[in-house]
Amino acid sequence: MLKLPAGLTLYFTRHGETQANVEKRFQGKTDTPLTARGREQAQEIAATLKRIAPDFAALTYVCSPFRRARTTMELIRGGLGLPRDDFTTDPRIVEIDLGSWDGLTDTEAKALNPTAFENRMTHKGTVRVPGGGESYGDVAKRLESWIGDLKTDTFAVSHGAATRILRGLFQGLSWDQMSALDEKQGVVFRVRDGALDRFDPASSPPR
Repeated sequence: MLKLPAGLTLYFTRHGETQANVEKRFQGKTDTPLTARGREQAQEIAATLKRIAPDFAALTYVCSPFRRARTTMELIRGGLGLPRDDFTTDPRIVEIDLGSWDGLTDTEAKALNPTAFENRMTHKGTVRVPGGGESYGDVAKRLESWIGDLKTDTFAVSHGAATRILRGLFQGLSWDQMSALDEKQGVVFRVRDGALDRFDPASSPPR
């Protein structure tokens, strides 16, 4: 089970909805713009962070270097009244590399090679996506490296699969259990004192 360095608090979220999300397409390295709903979700995240982190201005802000994550971070910081571009990026928290499936729907990806598709879907932890992609295990290694280097209380913007894997690592879940987690956008997760809490928009209580 993954643990934060002693005494630290981590807040993290997924980027806002993108056009690829609406079209239900795999989105790894390829960026598509945030939708209007995605931009609203960034504002919801800012409101949530303001509610659960009274010291939000003192946090270290870091996000994936992909444009959809950076735009989400800029909107969040703007919603907090902070300089929009005062954050860093870290390639270790990018989305899982989806290889030759990037930009495709499930149906299109399966049509490329049905056997390879089913094998990867059944063994996400160890089987890499065809065409130079990653497995969950690959992503877990870089996320663990990032967590081990944290020195201050931090807020991070990452991606759907990456945040599922991160949540699973903190909870000691299996690869299959991680895969079954939702990828809801507009939600903030907090890790503190060994506990992982979920905060939905507005006044929803932690889960």
